[in-house]
Amino acid sequence: MESKELQDSEREKDHVQEVIRVAQLELRELLRRRSEIMHRIGSIKRTILGLAMVFGDAALNQDWEDEWLDLKSRKRHGSRRGFTKSCRIVLMEADGPLSAREVCERVKGRIEELELRHKDPLASVTTVLNRLAEYGEAQIVTLENGRRAWQWIAGPDSADGQNATERTLVVKSSPQGKP
Repeated sequence: MESKELQDSEREKDHVQEVIRVAQLELRELLRRRSEIMHRIGSIKRTILGLAMVFGDAALNQDWEDEWLDLKSRKRHGSRRGFTKSCRIVLMEADGPLSAREVCERVKGRIEELELRHKDPLASVTTVLNRLAEYGEAQIVTLENGRRAWQWIAGPDSADGQNATERTLVVKSSPQGKP
């Protein structure tokens, strides 16, 4: 009797392990697809913004006004307007990876009232940088000193199919913490 119970227990354990394995595979695939989709959304948004800059807002469909305003960071975000865009620009203009503190200092130079609008500007910058990494616009790197930094991904050619938040690169850093 104990032998049968032991066999049943083993079969249940094997079944549970198989269900977990299949669920993990599906989750991994969904996360990979989400990363691809977010990267594609970013590319399409940049294309629309570029075309609108060249041909003017009038070239856009009238029924797309809310989405357009959201893309241009003008839609009901009031105090948040320009913050994410400033973080993007700072990363784009950087010669290499930047720490959250370095991005924060450079954003402060662009948005004078940053400290008035954000209780903890460094935490806000870190949140935006992590979001940009999730969207596939930036990648998280690990500096030689073990600290995290973020680097702009130039375009779709630099994406290798790996989730940007999972990438870890070792980058030599100078004593000042700058690459």
